[in-house]
Amino acid sequence: MSLLSRFRRSPAPAPSPDDARPPALADVMRQVRRIDLRTRGLVASQFSGEYHSVFKGQGIEFVEVREYVPGDDVRTIDWNVSARTGTTYVKKYVEERELTVLLAVDLSGSQRFGTRGRFKSEMVAEVAATLAMSAIRNNDRVGLMVFTDRVEAFVPPRKGRRHVLRIIRDLLVFRPAGQGTDLAAALRHAVRVMRSRSIVFLISDFQLSEARARFETAIALAAARHDVVPVVLGDPADGTIPDVGVLRMQDPETGDLIWVDTGYDDVRKRFADDVRDERAALTKIFRRLGVEPIELRTDAPVSTAVLSFFRRRERRLRR
Repeated sequence: MSLLSRFRRSPAPAPSPDDARPPALADVMRQVRRIDLRTRGLVASQFSGEYHSVFKGQGIEFVEVREYVPGDDVRTIDWNVSARTGTTYVKKYVEERELTVLLAVDLSGSQRFGTRGRFKSEMVAEVAATLAMSAIRNNDRVGLMVFTDRVEAFVPPRKGRRHVLRIIRDLLVFRPAGQGTDLAAALRHAVRVMRSRSIVFLISDFQLSEARARFETAIALAAARHDVVPVVLGDPADGTIPDVGVLRMQDPETGDLIWVDTGYDDVRKRFADDVRDERAALTKIFRRLGVEPIELRTDAPVSTAVLSFFRRRERRLRR
């Protein structure tokens, strides 16, 4: 919050014991079942084929030979077998499909924000479930890394629906120790632990401020080795301050309390300009590196944004 840092701060209040209390198990399991049912239906009807078409395997593998039929590519003819048998045969290949997906999830303090019926953090479990269900339906492995200003948890990639349900549950109950965000450290850790080329979905609201240069270096290194897909979480109120007079605001990542007189037009304008400039800088980083983000908002369905991303990427790959 570069603009808010100009205003007078008060010490952060002591954390409430309720902040660290995990939700009841029954409530968590109800949420897991609800997310599971919703995402399984969407994946079965829409996402599975789209996911398969935009995330390809690592190559092709020879399976067998079969007799040539008109229309086959002559470049696939197996001349040795054809010469031995006196009949023309072609080689049959299949895609080496199995991929590894890492969900790198930012659970810092700024994720507990939302003005349209849900917090950004509540979108995390839904988009993670959608992406993970799409992956396992294509027999890919899925892992989870949770981070704040440090890497807080890592679940190694595995296959299967039960494993994905565990990931969803972990995201719903996890209470991070840190409040800040270090995207660069998270990306460096992902590069260290993911030895083979993988798909890394980096899920965050990407509030970079002064850490922008470190982030760009880290994501460039990660994108050189992996298929990195930023998943940008947003809310309609991210770039605005309402005119409500003197307002006490709290920085969700430091806990500092900040007094702002929102009655001044220039205060609201400077804040909106700062946010717009930061978003523009982030977009330029993505374009320079050739990575295409999935952009989510708390006032729009997750499924619409994910499906739109798949279709845009498929069109781009066809060119």
